[in-house]
Amino acid sequence: MKKLRVGVLASGRGSNLQALLHQSLAGKIDVEVAVVISDVEDALALSRARAAGVPAVYVPPGKFRTKLEPESEKEYVETLLTHGVEVVVLAGFMRILHDDFLNAFPDKVVNIHPSLLPAFPGLNVQKKAIDCGVKWSGATVHFVNAGVDAGPIILQAVVPVLDDDTPETLAARILVEEHRIYPEALQLIAEKRIRIDGRRVIGEPPPTTGESR
Repeated sequence: MKKLRVGVLASGRGSNLQALLHQSLAGKIDVEVAVVISDVEDALALSRARAAGVPAVYVPPGKFRTKLEPESEKEYVETLLTHGVEVVVLAGFMRILHDDFLNAFPDKVVNIHPSLLPAFPGLNVQKKAIDCGVKWSGATVHFVNAGVDAGPIILQAVVPVLDDDTPETLAARILVEEHRIYPEALQLIAEKRIRIDGRRVIGEPPPTTGESR
């Protein structure tokens, strides 16, 4: 089976990137990380990519704090296309992407969020969950659209919220599930086993013999 070429955008330590690289290099998923791009020049994610032999590129984001300048966003798209990227994976990328970027990769940008969306989009997610007294939280892999953490949901994992949890302890347990379901979601995309139907992601039958890995 032909491997799905993904480009990873990351701003920080890249722990989800590392989980993806581990699964990919071990041959456990039909996914190849073609390039890693960061808006932070010394991001650990770039070091992780280089250590795995993956092209690692720093692209300055411009003057804005939470988004990319139009010229920078264009450079991100060009870099991804140059490396033959089919699906863009956000792994702790802390900037908003706009229509020009999303239109370059229609229904091909995915993200992971540390809550059971649509609950608690945005930032400070674990604190919000604890403050609201929910008994269950988790992680969500979803397609990215113009809304904030509002795209169609691919996979979710549930994590209990314990009475003595802090935002840090809850985040650590959720992260374990993130590392599990992100590669799983990308494998579903690689196998063409999901499709988008409005707000929903619909599962398709497994590939027949001869079409699988």
